[in-house]
Amino acid sequence: MKLKGNICLLILVMSFALTSCNHDENNDVLQNGDLLFIGLPWQYSISDSAGMSSAIISSTGDTDKVNYVHVAILEVSDDSTWIIDATLKRGVARYPLDTFLRDFTLKDGTYPQFDVKRLKNNKNASAYVKQAKKYIGRCYDVYFLPDNEEQYCSELVYNSYVSFGGSHLFHQYPMNFKSSDGSFPVYWEELFAILGQPIPQNKPGTNPNSMAQENCLKNVNANIVRQ
Repeated sequence: MKLKGNICLLILVMSFALTSCNHDENNDVLQNGDLLFIGLPWQYSISDSAGMSSAIISSTGDTDKVNYVHVAILEVSDDSTWIIDATLKRGVARYPLDTFLRDFTLKDGTYPQFDVKRLKNNKNASAYVKQAKKYIGRCYDVYFLPDNEEQYCSELVYNSYVSFGGSHLFHQYPMNFKSSDGSFPVYWEELFAILGQPIPQNKPGTNPNSMAQENCLKNVNANIVRQ
């Protein structure tokens, strides 16, 4: 009986040690299904003229913190790291992390802020990545509408991270395209005028800023540039 008790105690101690080690290690290393958020200072200008990122900052940003203008899905396979995301340049695509870093290098040669977040319950991460791959090849959703085939960056995440029961892990909120002064940035006015569509103000949707604050996510200390 004493021997049996000692064996049980040993197994318990080993299990605790392994769990602790994995927890510390996993918080510094990218995992499949992690989300990569790209942040810029509130007043940062992508170019001399107002572009989509500037418009996103104006309409969804908080002047007191870094503002997320993009979110991408990380696929970690063996020793390789891939990006799955939706951009104007590529539509929904899968490509190497190095290519992503080149695409998001700022005009002064530096990088924006890269923040990695992970689902607190990450057991089905590979399934969510697999679901995201089903959207590869679709166009970028310049209409920002929830009921079409195209996808914008946070919409891709929203539609990919769905439980086996059909529930979305993330939430939709009424979309805001207005600046803090209540006006629409010129970019949005011009874009939707070209599209011949009204600005979808208050339509259900997602954005990287709101998504980054979801309770289902936790911060990860991995340095994306060194991966």
